[in-house]
Amino acid sequence: MELLSYRFLYFTIVDLIDVVVVSFIIYKFLSLLKGTRAAQMIAGLTLLFIVSFFAYWFQLQGLMWLFTNFATVGFIILVVLFQPEIRGALARISYSRLVKYFYRSAETASIDEIAKAAIQMAELRQGALIVMERSVGLRDFVASGSKINAGISAQILTTIFTPYTPLHDGAVIIRGDMIVAAGCMLPLSKNPLYMHSHGMRHKAAAGITEETDAVCVAVSEEDGSISIAKAGRLERIEDQTQLKDILIRRLQEK
Repeated sequence: MELLSYRFLYFTIVDLIDVVVVSFIIYKFLSLLKGTRAAQMIAGLTLLFIVSFFAYWFQLQGLMWLFTNFATVGFIILVVLFQPEIRGALARISYSRLVKYFYRSAETASIDEIAKAAIQMAELRQGALIVMERSVGLRDFVASGSKINAGISAQILTTIFTPYTPLHDGAVIIRGDMIVAAGCMLPLSKNPLYMHSHGMRHKAAAGITEETDAVCVAVSEEDGSISIAKAGRLERIEDQTQLKDILIRRLQEK
């Protein structure tokens, strides 16, 4: 199906799809490099491309020879220069929703780490507040804390909530398989049932789940109890197995 034609030039629906896909890939690639050392290198390479274009346009033989020889080894040079960024970009692609749809085991591994951390902190009477983002974004709450952007592990979570450290009083926010921020401020519950019978962490756990569809794990530093909050309701947990089962069920609910 032709969308546009001019003399010997034809633009079909296949060409349109091709342009859109290539544009999307370039956009995502540049987004992954944003804020990294590679972004400055991209600007330099763009300048070199412009210079090479004018060299071929005006037939500047010396520059043409230089860029022709550079192109033969340029790919290898780029791979060497961008090795950390390429590795990081490929890792971040693995966190996309499309990839995670086929890798449920990664989600289960993350839940295992969260449950393990919660049990350890409960035994130590170490207060904690862990929020797991679902379909409703938590960007405003992430902005209130400090960005972490680390993989989920029990060691990192227990370290963050170690008493008297700068981030232990706030909440950790998890997005997919990443700890995106710590020390985040959450709204308190407006439910009168929790006004006097629970501490600040449990009120915050209920509050964030009243305003969003997030799931929140709260560990009490007073009695070492563990609770899960969803849709503004708190449920007390008895052991690690129960915690994992309920987390899996709550996170997979529509």
